Amino acid sequence: MAPLLSGSSRTMETNSRSIRTLTLLITSLGSFVVLLDGSIIFVALSEIQRDLGAQMSHLQWTVDGYTLPFAALMLMTGTLGDRLGRKRVFLSGLVVFVVGSALCGFADSFTTLIIGRVTQGIGAAAIETASLALLVSTFSTAHSRAKAIGIWTAVSGVALALGPLVGGVLIELFSWHAIFLLNLPIGAVALVLGFRWLIESRNPNARHLDIPGQILITGALFCLIMGLIQGEREGWGSLLIVGLLVGSVMLFAAFLSVEVRSREPLLPLDLFRNRTFATSGAIAALLGFVIVGAMFFMAQYFQNVQGHSALDAGLRLLPLTLGIFFFSPPASTLAGRIGPRVPIIVGAVLVTVGFLLLTTVEPASGFADVWWKLGLVGGGIGCMFAPLTLAVMASTPPERAGLGSSVINTTRIAGFTAGAAVLGTVVISRFKNSVVDALVDLGVPATDGREIADGFGGAGVGLGEDPDAPAALPISPVEFLPTVNEAFVDATHTAYLICAGCTLLIAVLATALLPRGQVAESTPEPVPAAG
Repeated sequence: MAPLLSGSSRTMETNSRSIRTLTLLITSLGSFVVLLDGSIIFVALSEIQRDLGAQMSHLQWTVDGYTLPFAALMLMTGTLGDRLGRKRVFLSGLVVFVVGSALCGFADSFTTLIIGRVTQGIGAAAIETASLALLVSTFSTAHSRAKAIGIWTAVSGVALALGPLVGGVLIELFSWHAIFLLNLPIGAVALVLGFRWLIESRNPNARHLDIPGQILITGALFCLIMGLIQGEREGWGSLLIVGLLVGSVMLFAAFLSVEVRSREPLLPLDLFRNRTFATSGAIAALLGFVIVGAMFFMAQYFQNVQGHSALDAGLRLLPLTLGIFFFSPPASTLAGRIGPRVPIIVGAVLVTVGFLLLTTVEPASGFADVWWKLGLVGGGIGCMFAPLTLAVMASTPPERAGLGSSVINTTRIAGFTAGAAVLGTVVISRFKNSVVDALVDLGVPATDGREIADGFGGAGVGLGEDPDAPAALPISPVEFLPTVNEAFVDATHTAYLICAGCTLLIAVLATALLPRGQVAESTPEPVPAAG
């Protein structure tokens, strides 16, 4: 690693236009590959399910195996960046991410795939927090910083937009393995450029690592997600599920107790005394929760219900992802002029309306009836992305930029993780109940119907096309398929109503708690004079 630059020479380098441009390019490239992997997976789930024989809960873990370590470790990687150097953490994260991508790309079993996804998530945590912290330390003025964050966020929107489409193309031409192997050349380019051109920065007052806090918050999140995903399968009243959920609450309470007493906590709770910071964190969690609701289930709808290929599904998701991309830059500009409150409120209203309209979608709905509803959801999400980031970073002292970026990303990805677990469980439960009711109407005893529905619910809506589907049906699985599709779509309507409630809450929180006008820049903490 290159040594830190002295005061005057470092200022000259940081203010160099070429250095700032390259920093923006490299950090955006890192964030691009991380978020591309977050959205590209959705059009691959059906292919993975068929190839590896995965259950519906396995598909949830394919998503959460990536997002759980991503969310759990960002607080630590933010502190590591502040302490050891943001460049070092960024490049290390890229290496880990590329290794995880290779594991996924060559996976021939579900176990290997999940190990690779977890490894990717560890690397992603380091990349995402360090990339934003590098931007904040390199772009020294509020105006240039806001513009850089806006571009960085727009690139994130591009990744979200391109993910389903690129995934569809790669699966069509090769197989689902190719969506992970794509990361290898992108990661290699970012590594070479980053090693040569990124300027190291760190916080001279950085805290020590809070190992007990990290262990407790990781355990709390793992128990929560495991309990939510396995609850439907094991039974919500089972000793295992009750133990996991109670254990999650106890571990989280212990985490807060440790953080309050620690001299150098993983998550300094004093940051949440700033109302803007605390409100933005809550909104980011809710936003992450609803994003997975749209992408996860709409991809399943297009592929398993309507029978489209992965490429066709990616094309049909473009209104959602392009809405995020096209609305993010103007929302960032507007937030830079009038503050983040108005763009966030407008975005929350748009998303709420979009989700409510998605509850009218039926199995045979034409794309003309669906695309603009997805566009409303995507455009509203785009309105909130950059303003939220700007609000958090403005309310965080510059020397704690790594911590600030880790908090905003942790809350958003934690919401994303919870969304996959909670909404997936809700949909599976409603889906199975609907299948049972339909079987009872066909004359199947309720006990037999529940057993058959468990098979359908475990494998998901695509089981209706499986020749090895439950044989106890009084009619063939193919004849029963329309009923299965109807049950699945009705179940997703429940998920969309939950999402609409979350975004309505976002609008209320933004209206009541975010400041009118610009967010006041947080005062830098005093830095000891060089001895």
